[in-house]
Formats: sequence, structure tokens, C-alpha cells
Amino acid sequence: MTTPTALETDPVVVIGAGPVGQSAALLLARWGVPVTVLDARPRRDLIGSKAICQQRDVLDIWEAVGAGRRISDAGVTWDVARTYYRDRELICQTFTDRGRSLFPPFVNISQSRTEEILDEQIAAVASVDVRWAHEVIDVVQDRDGVTIRCRTPDGAGALRASYVIACAGARGDEVRQMLGLSFDGRSFDDHFLICDIRADLGHWANERRFFFDPEWNPGRQVLIHPCPDSTFRIDWQVPADFDLDAERDSGALDHRIRQIVGGHPYEVVWSSVYRFHARRVDRMRVGRVLVAGDLAHLVAPFGARGLNSGVADVENAAWKIAFALRGWAPPAVLDSYHTERIAAADENLAVTSATMDFLVPQTEASRLRRTDVLRRALTDPAARAEVDSGRLCEPFWYVDSPLTTPHPSRVLPGRPSRGQDPPVVPGVLVPDVPVTVDGAPGVSRLREIVRDGILVLTTGEVAAVKAGANRGTGAPVRALALPDIDPTGLLTAAIEAGPGEAWVIRPDGHVAAVVDSGDGPAVSAAVRRALGFTAGASAPPARARA
Repeated sequence: MTTPTALETDPVVVIGAGPVGQSAALLLARWGVPVTVLDARPRRDLIGSKAICQQRDVLDIWEAVGAGRRISDAGVTWDVARTYYRDRELICQTFTDRGRSLFPPFVNISQSRTEEILDEQIAAVASVDVRWAHEVIDVVQDRDGVTIRCRTPDGAGALRASYVIACAGARGDEVRQMLGLSFDGRSFDDHFLICDIRADLGHWANERRFFFDPEWNPGRQVLIHPCPDSTFRIDWQVPADFDLDAERDSGALDHRIRQIVGGHPYEVVWSSVYRFHARRVDRMRVGRVLVAGDLAHLVAPFGARGLNSGVADVENAAWKIAFALRGWAPPAVLDSYHTERIAAADENLAVTSATMDFLVPQTEASRLRRTDVLRRALTDPAARAEVDSGRLCEPFWYVDSPLTTPHPSRVLPGRPSRGQDPPVVPGVLVPDVPVTVDGAPGVSRLREIVRDGILVLTTGEVAAVKAGANRGTGAPVRALALPDIDPTGLLTAAIEAGPGEAWVIRPDGHVAAVVDSGDGPAVSAAVRRALGFTAGASAPPARARA
């Protein structure tokens, strides 16, 4: 994509320079929107692995800003997830790809390294201004924009913004309070010890392994993830009164690690103890402020739905803010940010909370049920479907979005099995496949061209579809004939396109509609609905501060 001409407007301010804020800045800049990033820290603090597991479709979002392949190449690829009960394997999960993606299902890389790569991408973008040591102390909205007051080493200051994306992280209580947001949910009593261990364990280099009740952590769980540089991230479930310093001083930590690495030499690169939470804000849009990432929702890490969902938040926010600022979509399109991403947060909370309830049963009945499920799963394949070691991250499907035009027969029958892709219906993310586009050198990817604006693919007459798609909108709309761009038929088969259909695809790759290609008004209505011109849902009202 060629970056659109830079907008002459107040910048969009991003609060928080973590990976979600970095992604927001790069995605906005890609649309020609000037961005100022504010962070209260004096500088980048590259400590520990933190969020390590990056999902295929998030890597693809990062590739849109030049970072996806860099992050993927710097990480460790894995495509098998094994689950054990004690020393017996219960599940060996692999992952499907309906298309032919550029990226593997998952890549493990420390959050610190991801941030370094994103910082390097930001440094090459003139329209992004990163300001460290800028603590946001007030956010005041009016009908024309937002005033953000900051405390800096040089004193207080203020700047104006057209919109704000708040990505201040899990500890952003002050920002939530400024916006009048609640953050309801629950916290789990059990703690988890996390260690980054550098050791030569080559036989585990490309697999994620989860152990229920191993003999070296009886009654609790252990999760092992491979990371770059012969490093392994190990999570032990530990009692609520666990004391890491005492464990280290007594030699118990060394014993704990030896039970996994055996006699191999090892080095503890980083260690910490966490308590997990399941919480979300009541609104993800507050007037001109959109709330994203851990500031908006906290989930347990089993399933890798934290950072991955935060990046999906800001991709959703970025194209909608850019389209609203350029007049390609009405400001009301931002209401759909709340509608779509709060639903995504609720799904992630439901999935991860169910996992935590299986990992850490809260009642005696739940504990007995879990033991029964695990024992039956040793011999009964049907019982293995009840074993919950974390349903791994997948994109949220906007089938119920106000921007999605339903189709009478193309509907989602339910959640697919673990590791399987859903059928491509309105609301679902399109698979990535190679395509051939006139005027583009060599072979492109579908995910590259969808991110240039609204894309309409058709098995019908392309001229008529183009006329309908461009009617009533100034947004960038491109109509392409499926037979022309898909000579191998891979894309047509992946989406199961039928004769005389037009597929309307949003700038984030989600299918907005499948309509009759010969019905110009239907094509136009689907495009306009995808841009928010006819969406009926709205977010709760803003509580703008005086």
C-alpha cells in the first residue's frame, strides 16, 4: 500500500508505548494520520519475556507496517501443542490453514524483542512522535477534539488531539478513572511462577507442552514454551503463599528447574510471580477516546489472548479513525469499535475463565470433576474434548457486527474444533492466499490488497460490481474479478465462492457481505454498511470532563 497523503489535522494521541500502543501508531501512520505517543516511563524498559506467543493473524497485521516477517524470523516457530496428564500424552493439537499464509500458526518471541523491532519501525516513520516521561494527568473532551494534559520533567504541558487511543496497560487505573470507566471482574487466588530458562533442550524446541499434575508439581500444572536463543519459558502453578526469594535462597528453585531440565546446564534469565485476572471496562469508546489492550481487558495468559487481542483492537480502531478523519466513513463508524471489540473481549474472558476454572477448580465438586475428566481421557478419546489447557488464540469473528450484512445460507454453524478454521462467511477473516493483480509486480497476497481499503471480489461482471461499490462513498474501493486474480483456484475454493457473487471485504480483512453481483444497489448498500453509514448500533454515551 502507498501511504495516503498526510492529513492536516491534530494528531491522534496514543497513550502508552507498549506493543499495543506501538502497533496503533504504526497502523495510523500507514493511513497518513499523524500520531503522538505518550508514555510515563523515562525510557523503554526491556525486562523479561512477558507476552511471548504471537498468533499468525497478528503477525500479518504487523507485516502491514513492515514488522511481521522481522518478528517471525526473530522468534521460534511452533505448530504442535501437546497436553499431558502426569506422564501420559492426552492431546497432540496441530493447526489448519484454509489458505496459504505467509506465517506459521504461532511464533514465540519475548515481548522485549518485539518492542525493539516495533521501535525500529517507528523510528523510520516521520509522522510518529514518541514522547517519553509524559505522564497523562487529565483528558478533557469537547466537540472538536481532546485536550491531554501531561506532567513532564520540565513541568506540566498540554496538547490537542483529534482522537485518542488509550493503551496504558494493565496498571492504567488513573487513565480509566479519568475516562470514568469501571473495570469489573475477578482475580484468581493461585499464583504462577514464570522463569525464562536458557538450556539445551533441543527435543522440545518446536512444541508447546502443557502438563496436568506432573510428578514434579503434584496437584498443579506446568506449561513449557520454546523461545529464541535456547531459552524456554516455564510457568508453574504455585500456592498463593509462594515466596520466590525464599525458594531461590533455599535451593528449592534449582530443584524445581532440575526436575524439568535434568542434568543439562541452565541459566535463569528472568523470573517473576503473577496472579491472573479476568476483567474488562464497561465501554471501549468514550467519546473521542478508544480504549485498547490490557487497559480495556485483562485475561489469563493460557491461550495467548492478551497481546494478540490488543493488536486486533488497535487495527480495528486505526482504520476506523483514519476513515472518519478523511471523510470516507461517518464518525458513527467508531461506535462499531466498541460493539465489535467488547464482544471480542467477552469471548476471550469466557474462554480463558473456563480454562482457569479447569486449571484451578474453585469447589470440591469442580476438583472431582476435573480429576474424573483427566483420568477418563487416558483411555476415552471423547473425554479429551473436555480437557481444557487453553483454547489457543484465534481472530474474533464479527458475524453479529452492525457493519456485517448477514447472508441467509452463509452462517457460522458454531465454534470449530480446536486448531480448525471456520467457514468463510460474513464476519469471518479471509484466509491469506497468493493472488495475481494487474499492475503489481510478481505475486501478491490477498491480505496485502485487502488492507488498501474496501475490496470487492466477484465471480460476476466486474464493471457492474465496481459501479455499485463506488456509489455513494468516497472511500478507496477496489473491485477485482476472482478468475483474474486467482488463476490456481485456491482462493475461490478457500472461500467457497459461487457463481454471480460479490464478496465485500473490510480494510482489516473481515468479510462484510456476500451479495448478488448483478444487484448494484445491494453491492452499494453492503459497502456503505461496512463503512458505518447505515449501522444501527451505538456505544454508550461519553462522559466528557468539563
